[in-house]
Amino acid sequence: MQDTRIRLLEMLDPRQVEALADLLVDCIDGGAGVSFLHPLAPETAKAFWRGVAADVAAGERALLVAEDEVGIVGTVQLVLAQPENQPHRADLSKMLVHRRGRRRGLGAALLNAAEQTARQYGKTLLVLDTNTGSDAERLYERSGWVRVGEIPDFSVQPHGGLCATTVFYKSL
Repeated sequence: MQDTRIRLLEMLDPRQVEALADLLVDCIDGGAGVSFLHPLAPETAKAFWRGVAADVAAGERALLVAEDEVGIVGTVQLVLAQPENQPHRADLSKMLVHRRGRRRGLGAALLNAAEQTARQYGKTLLVLDTNTGSDAERLYERSGWVRVGEIPDFSVQPHGGLCATTVFYKSL
């Protein structure tokens, strides 16, 4: 993780939207199961990030990015806007690491930064779901997240085929 920094974005400019769209396309090309199918059109990816940007500007979402010498290499989101009876929790969402940044501890660093950010927002409980059997699932287990269970046939993988999801939580 040398020469990589993680920071919280309070707004997104068009350059960052473009970089995040490139990151999302790379992850989908690599088979990551994060809501989109392959091939992911760059315009679809940009539209997604423009929606995230609106949520960030409204204070409904926190967006962390990891940057290396090339640019944005990873990201993770905290969905802060929750129902009235759940102000203490956030959903961890869309943790993405570019294939050029994998196997360097970047996922663990993003996860740690997200947990710290959640605490700063007064959140005491985080929840997430991830593809069963994925590298991300192993990361969450190593990082002290509690496995709740598995839902079979939860989503379609980017290159086809159904995949189960595993639900986790972590008390902060």
